[in-house]
Amino acid sequence: MFILDITYTAPTERMDELLPDHVAWLEKGRDAGRFVAWGRKVPRTGGMVFAVGVRVEIEAEAQRDPFVANGAASVTVIEFDAKFAAEGLEALRR
Repeated sequence: MFILDITYTAPTERMDELLPDHVAWLEKGRDAGRFVAWGRKVPRTGGMVFAVGVRVEIEAEAQRDPFVANGAASVTVIEFDAKFAAEGLEALRR
């Protein structure tokens, strides 16, 4: 499993402009079976995406995030080897 740690580098107004494209990117990743969870950081300084797949493909997908591709955010891809997942969260162990 991978965690895409997204950090905003642009003002909130710019993030709001890119948000519809970012959400479409998230939904496309979900529909492809790559993204299993996502959400904003609190306070709103970025977000996190939980992804499954092959590292090189996940890294490439992270660069396609409209926030990142438009220079409004940076992303760090963190590999996470989940040894336990509660019932209903089994996808996190892929």
